[in-house]
Amino acid sequence: MSVGQHSWELSSPAAILAPDGVQWYAVHTRARHEKMVADRLREQGMESFLPLVKQTHRWSDRQKTVELPLFSCYVFARMAAGGKDRLRVCGTQGVLQIVGTRGAGLAIPDEQIDAVRLLLAEQLPCSNHPFLKIGQRVRICGGAMDGVEGVLLASNGDRTLIVSVDVIQRSLAVRIEGYHVEPVE
Repeated sequence: MSVGQHSWELSSPAAILAPDGVQWYAVHTRARHEKMVADRLREQGMESFLPLVKQTHRWSDRQKTVELPLFSCYVFARMAAGGKDRLRVCGTQGVLQIVGTRGAGLAIPDEQIDAVRLLLAEQLPCSNHPFLKIGQRVRICGGAMDGVEGVLLASNGDRTLIVSVDVIQRSLAVRIEGYHVEPVE
Protein backbone atom coordinates (compact mmCIF):
# COMPACT_ATOMS: atom_id res chain seq x y z
CA MET A 1 0.00 0.00 0.00
CA SER A 2 1.56 3.33 -0.92
CA VAL A 3 0.76 6.75 0.35
CA GLY A 4 -0.39 9.59 -1.88
CA GLN A 5 -1.97 12.98 -1.49
CA HIS A 6 -4.06 13.69 1.57
CA SER A 7 -7.07 15.86 2.29
CA TRP A 8 -5.53 17.41 5.40
CA GLU A 9 -2.74 19.83 6.06
CA LEU A 10 0.06 19.06 8.51
CA SER A 11 -0.04 21.44 11.48
CA SER A 12 2.78 22.22 13.82
CA PRO A 13 2.53 20.45 17.20
CA ALA A 14 1.93 23.78 18.95
CA ALA A 15 -1.04 24.50 16.67
CA ILE A 16 -2.61 21.13 17.45
CA LEU A 17 -2.75 21.75 21.21
CA ALA A 18 -6.07 23.46 21.90
CA PRO A 19 -7.47 25.08 25.04
CA ASP A 20 -10.72 24.21 26.81
CA GLY A 21 -10.28 20.43 26.93
CA VAL A 22 -10.59 19.92 23.17
CA GLN A 23 -9.05 16.55 22.28
CA TRP A 24 -9.03 13.94 19.53
CA TYR A 25 -11.59 11.13 19.64
CA ALA A 26 -12.15 8.15 17.37
CA VAL A 27 -15.53 8.06 15.69
CA HIS A 28 -16.76 4.62 14.61
CA THR A 29 -18.61 4.89 11.28
CA ARG A 30 -20.70 2.63 9.13
CA ALA A 31 -18.69 0.72 6.53
CA ARG A 32 -17.63 2.90 3.58
CA HIS A 33 -19.05 6.06 5.20
CA GLU A 34 -15.71 7.48 6.43
CA LYS A 35 -15.30 10.21 3.77
CA MET A 36 -18.92 11.32 4.10
CA VAL A 37 -18.66 11.52 7.91
CA ALA A 38 -15.39 13.49 7.74
CA ASP A 39 -16.97 15.94 5.28
CA ARG A 40 -20.13 16.35 7.37
CA LEU A 41 -18.12 17.00 10.53
CA ARG A 42 -16.12 19.70 8.70
CA GLU A 43 -19.37 21.22 7.38
CA GLN A 44 -20.49 21.51 11.01
CA GLY A 45 -17.30 23.43 11.85
CA MET A 46 -15.52 20.55 13.58
CA GLU A 47 -11.94 19.50 12.92
CA SER A 48 -11.77 15.98 11.52
CA PHE A 49 -8.93 13.79 10.33
CA LEU A 50 -9.35 10.89 7.91
CA PRO A 51 -5.99 9.28 7.06
CA LEU A 52 -6.13 8.16 3.43
CA VAL A 53 -3.80 5.99 1.36
CA LYS A 54 -3.75 5.44 -2.38
CA GLN A 55 -4.19 1.94 -3.75
CA THR A 56 -4.26 0.74 -7.33
CA HIS A 57 -7.18 -1.57 -8.04
CA ARG A 58 -6.92 -3.77 -11.11
CA TRP A 59 -9.72 -5.33 -13.10
CA SER A 60 -9.43 -7.45 -16.22
CA ASP A 61 -10.05 -4.45 -18.50
CA ARG A 62 -8.60 -1.50 -16.53
CA GLN A 63 -6.89 -0.23 -13.43
CA LYS A 64 -7.67 2.75 -11.23
CA THR A 65 -5.94 4.44 -8.31
CA VAL A 66 -8.30 5.12 -5.43
CA GLU A 67 -7.93 6.75 -2.02
CA LEU A 68 -9.04 4.51 0.81
CA PRO A 69 -9.17 5.07 4.57
CA LEU A 70 -6.07 3.75 6.33
CA PHE A 71 -8.29 2.62 9.23
CA SER A 72 -11.59 1.42 7.80
CA CYS A 73 -14.73 2.47 9.71
CA TYR A 74 -12.92 5.19 11.70
CA VAL A 75 -12.64 8.98 11.48
CA PHE A 76 -10.95 11.17 14.08
CA ALA A 77 -12.71 14.27 15.43
CA ARG A 78 -11.27 17.03 17.60
CA MET A 79 -13.86 18.10 20.15
CA ALA A 80 -14.72 18.72 23.78
CA ALA A 81 -15.57 15.56 25.72
CA GLY A 82 -19.20 16.36 26.36
CA GLY A 83 -21.96 18.75 25.49
CA LYS A 84 -22.83 20.09 22.06
CA ASP A 85 -19.82 18.64 20.22
CA ARG A 86 -20.63 15.09 21.33
CA LEU A 87 -24.29 15.49 20.31
CA ARG A 88 -23.33 16.91 16.90
CA VAL A 89 -20.95 14.03 16.22
CA CYS A 90 -23.37 11.32 17.37
CA GLY A 91 -26.16 12.91 15.32
CA THR A 92 -24.12 12.91 12.13
CA GLN A 93 -25.39 10.54 9.45
CA GLY A 94 -23.11 7.47 9.15
CA VAL A 95 -21.77 7.68 12.72
CA LEU A 96 -22.29 4.62 14.91
CA GLN A 97 -20.62 5.87 18.09
CA ILE A 98 -17.68 7.65 19.64
CA VAL A 99 -15.17 5.00 20.69
CA GLY A 100 -15.01 4.56 24.45
CA THR A 101 -16.58 2.82 27.40
CA ARG A 102 -20.08 3.27 28.79
CA GLY A 103 -20.97 5.96 26.30
CA ALA A 104 -18.01 8.17 27.21
CA GLY A 105 -15.37 8.71 24.55
CA LEU A 106 -11.74 7.91 25.24
CA ALA A 107 -9.41 10.75 24.24
CA ILE A 108 -6.54 9.95 21.89
CA PRO A 109 -3.20 11.54 22.80
CA ASP A 110 -2.19 14.25 20.31
CA GLU A 111 1.14 12.45 19.87
CA GLN A 112 -0.57 9.42 18.29
CA ILE A 113 -2.49 11.55 15.77
CA ASP A 114 0.68 13.59 15.09
CA ALA A 115 2.67 10.39 14.45
CA VAL A 116 0.11 9.10 11.91
CA ARG A 117 0.03 12.51 10.18
CA LEU A 118 3.82 12.72 10.02
CA LEU A 119 4.24 9.23 8.59
CA LEU A 120 1.61 9.89 5.91
CA ALA A 121 3.12 13.30 5.09
CA GLU A 122 6.49 11.65 4.45
CA GLN A 123 4.75 9.46 1.83
CA LEU A 124 6.61 6.38 3.02
CA PRO A 125 5.19 3.02 1.98
CA CYS A 126 3.00 1.90 4.87
CA SER A 127 0.29 -0.63 5.52
CA ASN A 128 -2.16 -1.68 8.20
CA HIS A 129 -0.64 -3.89 10.83
CA PRO A 130 -2.26 -6.02 13.51
CA PHE A 131 -2.54 -4.08 16.77
CA LEU A 132 0.36 -4.88 19.10
CA LYS A 133 0.32 -4.33 22.83
CA ILE A 134 3.41 -6.40 23.55
CA GLY A 135 6.83 -5.19 22.40
CA GLN A 136 9.34 -2.51 23.17
CA ARG A 137 8.36 1.10 22.57
CA VAL A 138 11.01 3.05 20.74
CA ARG A 139 11.56 6.62 19.57
CA ILE A 140 13.23 7.57 16.28
CA CYS A 141 16.23 9.88 16.72
CA GLY A 142 17.07 12.21 13.85
CA GLY A 143 15.88 12.46 10.29
CA ALA A 144 12.42 13.33 9.01
CA MET A 145 10.70 11.14 11.61
CA ASP A 146 12.62 12.48 14.64
CA GLY A 147 10.61 11.95 17.83
CA VAL A 148 8.04 9.53 16.39
CA GLU A 149 7.37 6.73 18.88
CA GLY A 150 6.09 3.24 18.28
CA VAL A 151 6.79 -0.45 18.77
CA LEU A 152 9.88 -1.87 17.13
CA LEU A 153 9.34 -5.07 15.18
CA ALA A 154 11.93 -7.10 13.31
CA SER A 155 10.71 -9.37 10.55
CA ASN A 156 12.95 -11.21 8.09
CA GLY A 157 15.81 -8.86 8.97
CA ASP A 158 13.79 -5.70 8.22
CA ARG A 159 13.26 -3.17 10.98
CA THR A 160 9.70 -1.90 11.12
CA LEU A 161 8.10 0.67 13.40
CA ILE A 162 4.52 0.03 14.44
CA VAL A 163 2.58 3.22 15.29
CA SER A 164 -0.67 2.50 17.11
CA VAL A 165 -3.85 4.40 17.86
CA ASP A 166 -4.75 2.63 21.10
CA VAL A 167 -8.41 3.63 21.35
CA ILE A 168 -9.43 1.99 18.05
CA GLN A 169 -6.88 -0.82 18.32
CA ARG A 170 -5.46 -0.12 14.87
CA SER A 171 -1.83 0.22 13.84
CA LEU A 172 0.25 1.05 10.81
CA ALA A 173 3.67 -0.29 9.93
CA VAL A 174 6.54 1.59 8.28
CA ARG A 175 10.06 0.36 7.46
CA ILE A 176 12.71 2.30 9.36
CA GLU A 177 15.94 0.93 7.91
CA GLY A 178 18.68 3.50 8.35
CA TYR A 179 16.98 5.34 11.22
CA HIS A 180 18.48 5.35 14.71
CA VAL A 181 16.01 4.38 17.45
CA GLU A 182 16.24 4.59 21.24
CA PRO A 183 14.08 2.94 23.90
CA VAL A 184 11.30 5.02 25.43
CA GLU A 185 11.62 5.17 29.19
